[in-house]
Amino acid sequence: MIYLDLLIGFLEVGLFSFGGAYAAIPLIRDVVIARGWMDDEMLSYMIAVSESTPGPIMVNLATYIGSSKGGFLGAVIATTAVVLPAFFIILTIMVIAKNLLKNPWFQATLQGLKSCVIGVILATGVYMILGNCAMKNESRIDIIAIIVNCVLAAFYFGMRRVRKNGISPIGLICIAAVVGVAIHGI
Repeated sequence: MIYLDLLIGFLEVGLFSFGGAYAAIPLIRDVVIARGWMDDEMLSYMIAVSESTPGPIMVNLATYIGSSKGGFLGAVIATTAVVLPAFFIILTIMVIAKNLLKNPWFQATLQGLKSCVIGVILATGVYMILGNCAMKNESRIDIIAIIVNCVLAAFYFGMRRVRKNGISPIGLICIAAVVGVAIHGI
């Protein structure tokens, strides 16, 4: 009956863990220790290993605990059980959002939020440029940062004219990183 126990235990973790993996660790600890799957010290080691391996901590822990208690099938059951609640919640939200996207009031709200997000990002950029000077007790603005930002903006909008979608944000971040290393690393 270890498979049923793994299923129920990790469904409980998947259903009631809100706030991300770090917020779920106490719940995982309660489930694992209450069922006698591991002691507290071993679980602490597994949390450390799960943090250092690629992927979400909850999934890594569920896979390891399931594998150690029920072999390959136990790993599949525990991993599926911890992911399944979030999958159905997101699926439900998408069905609701799909219907909401047809609503003109909801569309207008999204358009308004888009402007707000652009403003927040712009304000953050300005704060970073001016805040950097304030931290160094300087009264001058970082001209190099402004030039780099203008070049990146020109590149982005130039690419939008050449290609319909322009350049992806990840590509722009990579270009910004290379330019930053080239300017400040030399």
